[in-house]
Amino acid sequence: MAMDRPNVLLICADHWAAEYLGVAGHPAILTPGLDEISLAGTRFTNCYSESPVCIPARRTLMTGQTPRSHGDRVFDDKLAMPPVTTLAQAFRDGGYQTDAVGKLHVHPQRDRIGFDSVALDDEGRPQWGVMDDYDIFLGDQGYPGRQFDHGMSNNQYAWRAWHLPEAVHATTWAAQSMARVIKRRDPTRPAFWYLGFRHPHPPLVPPQAYLDLYREVEIDPPYEGAWARADDLPFAPSAVRQRARLLDGEKLQGARRAFYALCTQIDHQIRYLIGTLRLEGLLDNTAVVFTSDHGDMLGNHGMVAKRVFYEASAKVPMILMGPKDDPRLAEGMLDDRLVGLQDVMPTLLDLCGLEVPDSVDGTSMFSTARRGHFYGECGEDDHASRMVRDARHKLIYYPVGNHFQLFDMQDDPRELVDLAADPAHAAVRDRLTALLRSELYGSDADWLDGRSLVGKPDRPYHWAPHRSLNSQRGDGWPPSPAVDIPQVEWAREKPTD
Repeated sequence: MAMDRPNVLLICADHWAAEYLGVAGHPAILTPGLDEISLAGTRFTNCYSESPVCIPARRTLMTGQTPRSHGDRVFDDKLAMPPVTTLAQAFRDGGYQTDAVGKLHVHPQRDRIGFDSVALDDEGRPQWGVMDDYDIFLGDQGYPGRQFDHGMSNNQYAWRAWHLPEAVHATTWAAQSMARVIKRRDPTRPAFWYLGFRHPHPPLVPPQAYLDLYREVEIDPPYEGAWARADDLPFAPSAVRQRARLLDGEKLQGARRAFYALCTQIDHQIRYLIGTLRLEGLLDNTAVVFTSDHGDMLGNHGMVAKRVFYEASAKVPMILMGPKDDPRLAEGMLDDRLVGLQDVMPTLLDLCGLEVPDSVDGTSMFSTARRGHFYGECGEDDHASRMVRDARHKLIYYPVGNHFQLFDMQDDPRELVDLAADPAHAAVRDRLTALLRSELYGSDADWLDGRSLVGKPDRPYHWAPHRSLNSQRGDGWPPSPAVDIPQVEWAREKPTD
């Protein structure tokens, strides 16, 4: 293996939308490191998560496959990785050392999916009967089982400061563990390093020092289209909107501040890793990539979390800083092509001169090809949604009620005005609807009557309280037994007569 091949550091956050970057024009968030990395490389401004929920998105990232190929668009937490060459295995087959730190979110938990080594932080999922490496680290530091003493849920938006020293926060652990991996590299081979930060995904528990950074920062209010307040809001977004029902204005602004603080902590730790690469003499021959599995609505349109195809949920950052003087990733470039997580694997293999497996659906971002449209899909039950995005417009489809939304992403990037019923945009809607029909498969065929989309009968969503507090974790010492409980419990409904 020629040592002139570059190293690659792929960083994936969790719940980080493309708009949550200073360099993207955000008015409040503090991301000095990522802003500089963006200016030293190329930022793709129209990158979407094919299925904006954790497991399907990460399967796409690690296989280069769309949900249709890898088999999950619903969050199947017991589904093994498909029997294809993964991103890590492709690098390994090409002579690279391959190491991962942080969140992989695969089943079974200790599946290395092609990596030589994995230091795992799986957000504390003891129900599988597995203790991950971050839990072991906390025990070694004198805090066994104490990571959830803060009492915040992994899927809600109450917040507080981190309850333990900053040195043992999950973000700090992940960055320092990756720095140690870099320092312990095999000097005779190039390296592919994957770092999965678990945050800014809730629980919203930033260290106090990062909350303090936002004391004098005016937190921007969420934006909301009039359509989001309509009485006839479709079933699926209504369910997502109801998740924010306990957050009044002040509580929501506090949640946004805590979320931004977690982002800034990650940004600073990425700076620390850039410094580590520099001190090791590796920076000039290392490609650094930053992305996320999906975003977080964070109050926009009255919603929180993900599973919808509005920009704050489905559009993710895609920043590529190449090796020094690589002309394919010129400094300060913006690229507005439609790209997705499926394109990361072929791009990185292309960058390093490695063969792209035939199983990959994505396209190298170094190619000159431009997609005519991008397709997204999430869910198969009544919460399902589908998206078709072209260069200018986005069509979102909800089968319950056979409901369409149409947005002009050039003139209305915050999706404030729904154009689906506007006669002046009927031709655009018809064209994108035809593309949508061409993408449907499997159980989606039930929404068709011949060539016409008919969807499912309309019905309202009736919120019900969550006795599990959206999958709250608790005392971790002594370790709990393996138990048959859902990994994640989503929106609940009141029973109807």
